Amino acid sequence: MLVTTKNMFEKAMKENFAIGAFNINDMEIIQGIMDAANKAKSPVILQASSSAIKYARMGYLMKMVEAAVNEYPEIPVAIHLDHGPDFETCKMCVDSGFTSVMFDGSKYDFEENIKLTKQVVDYAHSKGVVVEAELGKLAGIEDDVNVSAEDSMYTDPEEAREFVSRTGCDSLAIAIGTSHGAYKFKGDAKLRFDILKKVKELIPNTPIVLHGASTVVPSLLEQCNKYGADIPGAKGVPDEMLHTASISGVSKINVDTDLRLAMTAGIRKVFAEEPNVFDPRKYLQPARELIEKTVYHKMVNVFGSSNKI
Repeated sequence: MLVTTKNMFEKAMKENFAIGAFNINDMEIIQGIMDAANKAKSPVILQASSSAIKYARMGYLMKMVEAAVNEYPEIPVAIHLDHGPDFETCKMCVDSGFTSVMFDGSKYDFEENIKLTKQVVDYAHSKGVVVEAELGKLAGIEDDVNVSAEDSMYTDPEEAREFVSRTGCDSLAIAIGTSHGAYKFKGDAKLRFDILKKVKELIPNTPIVLHGASTVVPSLLEQCNKYGADIPGAKGVPDEMLHTASISGVSKINVDTDLRLAMTAGIRKVFAEEPNVFDPRKYLQPARELIEKTVYHKMVNVFGSSNKI
């Protein structure tokens, strides 16, 4: 069933688990995610950035989501705009049937972020759609997001409380040390769980979101490189840290890079082992299966969202 994230997050906060939000671009990725959600009996958030919408085209994207919901009607599914850059994009998604939108005003100063977020909240709420906002800046590159390490900053808990109060946003993405892309850490991974704890103390009823939280699964990275890729030194957030976040107050964890790695690893392996293959079904099916395996692992072993529908 197509739903907002409201009931999902209420259950997640009450039972101390997180819901995976997986970025979608095409049919195989959607199918892999939904097959995993069905197998795990987990609620799921399908999310698309503005660049993904441009690539897939809105009409196609929404029909694929509709097909996913129809195939697995018992699975709660939210369709969410990831990193909405402006009011117009958020409005377009609300008007097109998205059940949740994110306005990312983290590049603006505090007051401007509040002003612009409130504009999105007022419109989305009038249409029954929930809004995620962001406070703090994550370093890294992902789709249209590009923030240097020097410009990144942690979320201030006191500002988080004021921000939620003044904007009325339904959930808040905070910065505690994750980053976008496949190169998240030069040394050992470290997340500021002390900031998360303080934020939850000040806004206990607001669902907290973690962006830039792909693990950069070592086995997928190894398979990509084994079959011709050159992705040296990529490092993500360990599953153990994401699990700790999921039982410490984070209600939504975004996953993007891992899905891209899974798809690339599956395709590269087929092309390397069967160079005469030219039927897309022959190389997209293994990619879809790797996506399903990756998502299922996250739901069952990391986020704890299995059997929560």
